[in-house]
Amino acid sequence: MSYMLNAGAQSESNIEVHKYYGGTVIVTAFLALVLQAFLHKYGRWSELVDLPLLVTVYFGVSRRNPVTGMFLGGAIGILQDALSHDNPIGLFGIAKTIVGYLASTIGARIDTQHPVSRLALIFLFFHLHQFIFAVTERVLLNHPEPFFTVRLLVNSVATAVFGVFLFALLDRLRRSS
Repeated sequence: MSYMLNAGAQSESNIEVHKYYGGTVIVTAFLALVLQAFLHKYGRWSELVDLPLLVTVYFGVSRRNPVTGMFLGGAIGILQDALSHDNPIGLFGIAKTIVGYLASTIGARIDTQHPVSRLALIFLFFHLHQFIFAVTERVLLNHPEPFFTVRLLVNSVATAVFGVFLFALLDRLRRSS
């Protein structure tokens, strides 16, 4: 019995927790929020990708600490709400808090370094985020937000594809152990 417990502990420790240079998370989150808030002025193409969600998912699966992922997601979401004039403060905060927590939990369980697994995770987290956002808006504000549209499908594919390339770029900001 004790052998089984030790084997389980050893398999958990095989997944590496990534460290980053000081300020990397804050600067990356700030840039994602600023770009998301101000790029829409240059066309609707910029609304295809949810940069704050990508930053939440990336650092959640990389850091592999559910509490840190939850707080990062909540902070990014609330700041995104503050910069957005369309939503009351809290809607993105609730959705990104849950996504940050789940991304960190999943990152602690499986290896998420392969581009195909990253593509699938981003796609799934995008739809989970939209589902939580729609439920929250329906329950708290009584607005009939749709759960699924063709536009959301296009946005999720664009976000997932862009996210794979962004994750590869963000991997270069890791501090060597």
